[in-house]
Amino acid sequence: MRLPTRLLPLSAATAASTLLLTGCFSGSAAGGSAGDGDGKRVRVAMMNPPRSGLSPLSDDAFKLSRWSAAETLVTLDADGDAEPALATGWRQAGRTWTFRIREGVTFHDGTRLTAESVVRSLTRAATASPKPRILDGVELTVRADGDSVAVTTADEDPLVPQRLSSPQLSILAAKAYRGKTVSPVGAGTGPFELTEVNGTSSATLDRYDGYWGGRAKSPGVDVRFVPDGTARAATLRSGEADIVEAIPVSQAALLDEDLITEVPMPRTNTLYLNTASGPFEDASLRAAAREAVDAESIVRGVYEGRADLAKGLLGPALPWAAGLRKPVERVGSVAPGGKRITIGTFTDRAELPEVAQALQQQLRKAGFEVKLDVREYANIESDALAGEFDAFILSRATILDSGDPAAYLYSDFDAEGSFNISQLSDGKVDAALDRAAGTKTGETRRRAVVDAEAAVLATDAAIPMLHERVIQGDAAGVVDVEHDPRERALVTAETYVK
Repeated sequence: MRLPTRLLPLSAATAASTLLLTGCFSGSAAGGSAGDGDGKRVRVAMMNPPRSGLSPLSDDAFKLSRWSAAETLVTLDADGDAEPALATGWRQAGRTWTFRIREGVTFHDGTRLTAESVVRSLTRAATASPKPRILDGVELTVRADGDSVAVTTADEDPLVPQRLSSPQLSILAAKAYRGKTVSPVGAGTGPFELTEVNGTSSATLDRYDGYWGGRAKSPGVDVRFVPDGTARAATLRSGEADIVEAIPVSQAALLDEDLITEVPMPRTNTLYLNTASGPFEDASLRAAAREAVDAESIVRGVYEGRADLAKGLLGPALPWAAGLRKPVERVGSVAPGGKRITIGTFTDRAELPEVAQALQQQLRKAGFEVKLDVREYANIESDALAGEFDAFILSRATILDSGDPAAYLYSDFDAEGSFNISQLSDGKVDAALDRAAGTKTGETRRRAVVDAEAAVLATDAAIPMLHERVIQGDAAGVVDVEHDPRERALVTAETYVK
């Protein structure tokens, strides 16, 4: 979410510690325009309908963020560093972070943002069952401290500000919490107020003229949920929608190139190799597999050129990684000699079975005997985590809700990681991951993360092939829509339709 101005932390003295620290849209949407020379209402076609009634404690929170209907204490810049939002600054003292709450902010129901309202929202999230994903494994308590809020964790955590940027920790008015479920209707602080939700079909938002960051340029947002990719793309061709998210690769070629934008996603299509058993327990055979993979042909063929060739595990959605990356020293390869391997993947992402077939041909050409096992993800995940495959193809998000890739690297490649498909247990990797996780945010942490990436790549436990893109469609009259690789922002106070 774009802030109206760049705001400073608590003071210059604390700056250092801060950094460490329906078949169609409604008639009003189609033709209605605002007064005073503003643009028309913005019509948005989205892929996934709400799964939890737009509760901010679920993944539905990202819809609220993309509509600018709810806000968090902090936001993230392009590098993943925290910036002020509903909090104007923060400081760290051991396990406690203190956030100063912005003055002059009102919720959409007219009540005032206070330290107590922040405590209410964060405490509800911290005690929810299940917890928001960003708080998995995190013990967090919150208390008011005058006009500020003190957030204390069980262990010292350099990522607290980044965690609080998650849309799942949006701050809502008291009315949102009166029932068993959390309802964001009329309870946010953003430039647009959520006024109506029609189940899984549509949602309506109107401009909130009392927004602390200044009056939005559009009078409102009309959202329609269109899960079918072909139908969703058709709303752009027909003029029914102004903004269309997640256009399938197969449909992109049918649209005017001037109307689509490809945004690098923090998601890497990776071939994980089982380092604990089977042929790939041998590092030299893992090297042979790496040398056999022709990712460029997969990008051209399967993805029709609409993906980025991987240079590492972290892709262009994290632009700082490329500039910090150094050459990786790897072991030499040996001839596969007909070694038999089984590659697993899943059907939920349409491209992955095609990727598997391409890899099967490439590895066979290199001298492996290759069998494929392709199922729905729900029926294959447990086998993958148990090390039942010699190799597994996965499209994996490389930053979780904190905007920081250290958690992904630990989860996938630490000996104790909960998603260690490669079954990797390497002392050098574990040490590098521990250093990255414990380093304070900023340039030093980014360097530690890239060092950890290099340690993983040196083992050939994972062969990154490509980085996916999300394709967004914007009609010709749309102005200042966001193209956010983290998929947190879309329509902002600056967005309007001519």
